[in-house]
Order: sequence, then structure tokens, then C-alpha cells
Amino acid sequence: MTTSAWDEVSTAVAATPYPVAVLAPDSERAAHCLRELGITTTSWLGAVVGHTGGLLVDHGWLRILGSGAEALPDILDRAEPASGALPVAYDVLGGMYVWATNPAGRPTIRYFGPDVLDWEDLELGYAEWLHAVLVGSLDRFYGTLRWPGWQDDVSAVAADQGIHTFPPPWSKEGKDLSTVSRAVVALSELVSLHQDAARQLSGQDS
Repeated sequence: MTTSAWDEVSTAVAATPYPVAVLAPDSERAAHCLRELGITTTSWLGAVVGHTGGLLVDHGWLRILGSGAEALPDILDRAEPASGALPVAYDVLGGMYVWATNPAGRPTIRYFGPDVLDWEDLELGYAEWLHAVLVGSLDRFYGTLRWPGWQDDVSAVAADQGIHTFPPPWSKEGKDLSTVSRAVVALSELVSLHQDAARQLSGQDS
């Protein structure tokens, strides 16, 4: 008999130190996503996809993808099977998390940071990463990317929107987010903007 991992996930959500909104799933979309991914709710990833439309963590700073709900897309929205990387979350600044197999052959979470324009292997599986997030790792992880009053600013942003900062966070002038200008933009555009900047800067360096 198989057991859903949702009890473990929901217990962690209930104990988290910051607000977490659990978006209600659409059963048909959830079943479709699970089928396309070839996973079940016995895993933490499958539990999130099967039992939620997604999770909005820490006033919505982090948007963890599930089967999609309201303004949040489903986990298949930007999936590119050929790349071998599955996007599983975005942050409000346009950072991106993917679940991919590392050179050692282990599936881990990788993060593309808008402050460094590069990928970092967090060396954590999906369940390890999500558990770390839910027990409070975001305060430390994003310590240099927050500004006074960010909670109210982020809470006012829809799940499909992000906050564009200028100068950008990867520039010397944009490192202090308390001094930059901020504007609400479509999250997909913000993610693409950072990815394009990374490609252009990489090309200039080559």
C-alpha cells in the first residue's frame, strides 16, 4: 500500500515560521501533471502537484509550482523535456529553481539568481529543499536581496507578477535593494530578462 507524502508536507507547512498560502488544486489538472511527469503523490514533488495549485511562501516571495491555480501556472507551463530540467519555483525578483540531474547523476535543485546571473547547484533533492524552505531558510538565503518594507510590497504583487529593480540586482549599483527603483512586471518577462542578460554578458566574456 502506497502512502501520500502530503501529510508530511502539510505538517511542515503548518509549522513554518512565515505565512504560506496553499492554493487549491484542480483535480483534473493535477492528475494530468502527475501523469505527464510520471510521478505519484508518494514523493514530496508529487504531493505538491497532486494536492495543491501551488504554494505562495513568505508573503508570496517564493512561488512553488503545483498543478496551477489562480494566477500561478502549473508545473508543466515552462517545462522543456529536452533540457532535462524541470522548473519548480520562482521568486518575486525573477530567480528560478529547477529540478535537474547533476553531473554525479543525482537529481538536485538548482537556482538561477538574479543577483549573480548564474546557476548554483543547491545539492539538495526536492524534498530536502522544500523542507529547508518551510523550516525557515529563506530569511538567510535572501538576506542580501530584501529591503525595508518588502513584506507589504511583495504581498501586493500577484502570483504571476514580479518586482523589477533598477539598477538590476546583478550590477554594482543595484546590490542595495533599498536604494533602487522598483516596478511590478509580468513574472515571465522578468525571468526572461535576467536569462537574456546572462546570455549577453556570457557572450561578451567569451
